Amino acid sequence: MNYRHSYHAGNFADVLKHTVLAQIVNYLKHKDQAFRVIDTHAGIGVYDLSSNEAQKTGEWREGIGRLTKAAMSDELKAFLAPWLEAVETLNPEGGVRHYPGSPKLARMLMRKQDRLTAIELHPADATQLRKVFAGDHQVRVIELDGWLALGGHLPPKEKRGLVLIDPPFEEDGEYDRMVDGLARATRRFPGGTYMLWHPIKADSQLTAFDKKLVALGRPRTLSVRLLTRDNRTAPGLNGSGLVIVNPPFTLEAELKKILPELARLLAQGPGAVSDMKMLVGET
Repeated sequence: MNYRHSYHAGNFADVLKHTVLAQIVNYLKHKDQAFRVIDTHAGIGVYDLSSNEAQKTGEWREGIGRLTKAAMSDELKAFLAPWLEAVETLNPEGGVRHYPGSPKLARMLMRKQDRLTAIELHPADATQLRKVFAGDHQVRVIELDGWLALGGHLPPKEKRGLVLIDPPFEEDGEYDRMVDGLARATRRFPGGTYMLWHPIKADSQLTAFDKKLVALGRPRTLSVRLLTRDNRTAPGLNGSGLVIVNPPFTLEAELKKILPELARLLAQGPGAVSDMKMLVGET
């Protein structure tokens, strides 16, 4: 897929991923006990939407760009609010030039007792990520293959938290790697919340992916998908999916209310639709 995120920051896939991420982080704050967010494929932290890369694709205009101008229901406004407020904080002069990637967004929502581990394999990206969090004692940046973190960095000492798995899908076998990584991680840290992002293309192996997740049998495994156009006929990236293990108990009901409206606002052609199902329920 050749997914360097500088070209895609702020697009429709980020809208789904980052709005749900913000909701999960805020849910973790309901208890005073500290938590940790582990971002296995963290990127560079903050993206400049005026950069040559972002301007070349212009994908952010169909994501964050649309939603800063859209008329929407009160339910959707409330759901998007933590994410949009973080974007506004990074852009005090107005507009949307600076966009928070997942580690920056999570950090902006944390309290003083919470911690972030941001893992990035690409040397240049890891260097830039360190600059974003320089002097921040609540953040640890590690240059490492994120898949390895699902072993050695779990469970966190806080015993609470979120693990975000957002690989670039540059290599074959990423769906199987996700299932294998989730199996390994949840054995070490069964009480954690896990959020896995994946692209949706016409040739995506989604049926096989779902079957493997069901076979894995982890309790409360929620699948969320948002298509911006008909996946059966359009080439390229047509949608975005999340798999959430141990989701907050309020999340499914909240998403049920707002996903259809979000699909309508982000539609890029006929066939824009959302879908959500609990692949594995309580055991």
